[in-house]
Amino acid sequence: MAFGWIDEQAESRRRAGLVRTLRPRPADSPLLDLASNDYLGLAHHPEVAEGAAGAARTWGGGATGSRLVTGTTELHTELERELAGFCGFEAALVFSSGYAANLAAVTVLGPHGSLIVSDALNHASLIDGCRLARGSTQVVGHADPDAVRKALGTREGPAVVVSDTVFSVDGDAAPLAALAEAAREHGAGLLVDDAHGLGVLGDGGRGAPYAAGLAGADDVVVTATLSKSLGSQGGVVLGPARVIDHLVNAARTFIFDTGLAPAAAGAALAALRLLRREPGRAARAREVAAELHTRLTTAGLAAVRPDAAVVSVRAPSPEQAVRWAADCRSAGLAVGCFRPPSVPDGVSRLRLTARADLSGAEIERAVRVIGETRP
Repeated sequence: MAFGWIDEQAESRRRAGLVRTLRPRPADSPLLDLASNDYLGLAHHPEVAEGAAGAARTWGGGATGSRLVTGTTELHTELERELAGFCGFEAALVFSSGYAANLAAVTVLGPHGSLIVSDALNHASLIDGCRLARGSTQVVGHADPDAVRKALGTREGPAVVVSDTVFSVDGDAAPLAALAEAAREHGAGLLVDDAHGLGVLGDGGRGAPYAAGLAGADDVVVTATLSKSLGSQGGVVLGPARVIDHLVNAARTFIFDTGLAPAAAGAALAALRLLRREPGRAARAREVAAELHTRLTTAGLAAVRPDAAVVSVRAPSPEQAVRWAADCRSAGLAVGCFRPPSVPDGVSRLRLTARADLSGAEIERAVRVIGETRP
């Protein structure tokens, strides 16, 4: 029977407690949200919503084509210019998603004959970029600059080191300055995904590369998403103008994909301008994460110290993690639930995301519910 193997895999997932289901949420959900990536609380901000609505009224519901045909509007170039300026890079290129941005950057910067050195705990989009790239990939130990040096020393020729800046599972930060040093010793480039750093780390939320003194370097390229701190949709690659020009001419997820919807571009631009005016939102997100961690560990839970806005709480098993998250939801709290294969180390977790707009009372309530429902 066609696709009969799907039934076998479905049964295997069920036995392992790894079945995933969609859960549509209403617009007026009563749940306290510690599951989304809306770190700065901007997704529902009136200015951001109006940025989306105004762009849709002006430019229509869709980009109407690929960026190289009709999909680039004046709004897209304005967003790219302001993103580059805010993050400290020469140029920027906006994509329809952060996933597409990562696929583009890795495949274009890892051509045939090159070496890609990839952190073992990188996001799936970076991993898929490595798989699609024509260069060869060496996976190295997590956040280990010496392992990067060793890998780079195994061959000559073009090379690029690829890493998240903040890892999405445990929320730990990569040693960016040390990675850059290791890469430069071998003439390699550094490509980092700042999806969980933009808007949270660096001066006023300018990102982890900015905080590490790497912004604007001619051997550093950064990807990020517009769907987390900026509360919108889409992705971006930032770097030297010659790298961005190369992406325009060579990146398949740019050339053959419909451009980012104007409403998403308008929302992201409004959020970016709001963050410029209110830079304290970045620090507040970090403060909330630190307070969540302190309260959780004080309550005897195995929470990982956050370097940005992600707080991870270990669970005994996939099944218990699912039940824990479900019990939290029943008690009015939405939390993330990470299980294999989303977690490369095989350890299931509750994943909490700190938001700059959470009150002290909401933090206290979240910790209480997590503690009361623990397995």
